[in-house]
Amino acid sequence: MVARFECRAADIEHLAQVEVPALQAAGLRAGDSLGWLALNQPRALALLLACRRLGLRWVPLNTRLAAPELAALVQHAGLQALWHDEALAPLAQAVCALLPGPLPLPPVAAAQGGHVAGDVMLVYTSGTTGQPKGAVHTGAGMDANLAAAIAAQGLGAHTRCLAVLPLFHVGGLAIQVLPTLAAGGVVRLHERFDAPAWFDDVEHWHPSTCLLVPAVMRALVEHPRWAAADLSSLQFINSGSQIVPRALIDAFHARGVPVAQVYGSTETGPVSIVLRPEQALANVGRAGWPAQGVRVRQAADGEVLLQGPNLLRGYHRGQPPAFDAEGWFHTGDLAEQGADGGYTLVGRSKELIISGGENIHPAEIEERVAALPGVAECAVVGLPDARWGEVPVLVLVPAAGAGPDDASLRAAWEGHIARYKWPRRIVRAAALPKTALGKVQREALVRSLADSGGAPQG
Repeated sequence: MVARFECRAADIEHLAQVEVPALQAAGLRAGDSLGWLALNQPRALALLLACRRLGLRWVPLNTRLAAPELAALVQHAGLQALWHDEALAPLAQAVCALLPGPLPLPPVAAAQGGHVAGDVMLVYTSGTTGQPKGAVHTGAGMDANLAAAIAAQGLGAHTRCLAVLPLFHVGGLAIQVLPTLAAGGVVRLHERFDAPAWFDDVEHWHPSTCLLVPAVMRALVEHPRWAAADLSSLQFINSGSQIVPRALIDAFHARGVPVAQVYGSTETGPVSIVLRPEQALANVGRAGWPAQGVRVRQAADGEVLLQGPNLLRGYHRGQPPAFDAEGWFHTGDLAEQGADGGYTLVGRSKELIISGGENIHPAEIEERVAALPGVAECAVVGLPDARWGEVPVLVLVPAAGAGPDDASLRAAWEGHIARYKWPRRIVRAAALPKTALGKVQREALVRSLADSGGAPQG
């Protein structure tokens, strides 16, 4: 059974009033950092609010990481305390056992990128392209993000938000949950995603919106209850965190539910580029237009650069620099801009495959493959090649049985994708390595393919 909590801003305010003296009694003072390791619950939101009032920094930790990974983050963050729920007590104990000394850990000096006035949250990136980095967000930046999210989605007192994504990620926290509460709406918070619980609440609690990442969208679309479920209360859903496969968008649109989008990252608030609900049906697959207060430009290679009041103050300990000399944040994402000013994401700059001098965007191939019957998921990565420099390799996870054969795959590319973009090898696997939010860890996949001679380990 999945625990569920219904909360409004007044509920979180009441809880925060209890947490403020509890934090003070624990010896925490302005400038300290509090780690939070727990499944979704209202107390997380109350602690965030209480930390802001006391000048503390709230550090939500990924509950899906292993104890050594968490211990590394605890030390990097320089926590003075680590709070957890009962369910994760064994994990918290294992983390503390790996630390060089008992908490509290010594604070990190401001000269090394530690706490400064106005800091509210230190949140770690998902680590799809390397080691996680700690993004520091200020209260003013989070307020700007709230305003942008409310404006982009038309949130208000009428909003009923069903929240199933983890609050340790800025998407689950700051795209709909905090903005809905700030706008006077109500949030139904699930401790974790569970497909039957989602269908139950959509049919009986009648939410007006919900934020879903592609991996969760796929789990719902493939669930036996999908075809007959009453989705009529959903005015729209929002999605993002990666390029959303067209097949998943089409599945929700076929059920009468528009799929809006928010583009951004841990560092960017994350509300940076938005596709509003009223724009969704006419702009399938597009990321949208700049959010309120956000400036967007593109580098020569198409990389998206951002400026805005909701971006991170900087990375914890000051490494690497968060902005270039002109004050632009480099996202690492590549996009195309249409004549109407809207953006469409085409991939990550680090994912770009250069084969024989030609650029290949994995997403272009992946979208074709994902639309085929019998495909659960897929990823295209570049592997070294003596002749071409790199060649694309497709890793496919069949939904059932063997999935589509090689001939069917090539038929899907014929006439739609230039031949130089076709994968040189097709590898079938049981699963793809992913982050906690379902993003494919491409570097891990490349290493696995190289170590195994072409077949991913799993």
